[in-house]
Amino acid sequence: MDIRGRLARNVKRRREDLGWSQEELADESGLHRTYVSGIERKIRNPTIEIVERLAKALKVTASALLE
Repeated sequence: MDIRGRLARNVKRRREDLGWSQEELADESGLHRTYVSGIERKIRNPTIEIVERLAKALKVTASALLE
């Protein structure tokens, strides 16, 4: 699986574990809901700063999102 696929899988899994919608994750991370959707669908190529924002919002490390 490529890196975007791993990120997409891990973001979605963690978001669902928290019981959050994409909109709730977007609010927590300061991103737009459609951007979060694009990450989960592997059509966005986020910067490392975005990965860090998602990780903080999801209460995990950035490396955990990329494993």
